[in-house]
Amino acid sequence: MKFNWVGDILLDYAAIGKRIRKCRKQAGLSQEALAEKVWISATHMSHIETGSTKLSLPVLVDIAAALDVGTDELLADCSPTAKDAASNEIAALLASCSGQQVKVLCDIVKAAKLSMDKHLST
Repeated sequence: MKFNWVGDILLDYAAIGKRIRKCRKQAGLSQEALAEKVWISATHMSHIETGSTKLSLPVLVDIAAALDVGTDELLADCSPTAKDAASNEIAALLASCSGQQVKVLCDIVKAAKLSMDKHLST
């Protein structure tokens, strides 16, 4: 495994590679097709996905752009802390809604979740 400290953050290249692979598959791309889009070899793309090599910032940015995701999505999982913060923000928003507004928002969230499951499943 390759790790690298960047400031106070430990980069886990194997985990980054797994997230790239997941996003690539969700996008319906082969390693070769993604490699071609970001102007690197298929072998290098394979090494990035397995975490056996470090990827440069420009390559990370190009991969994120090719996959139409943010670099943050490739660099880190959504941590429990981030999920808790989002849940708290949603709870605060819901607290200011009427009962009818809460029902409508719940229906919207359910529809969005179904759509994400349909379009992002691998």
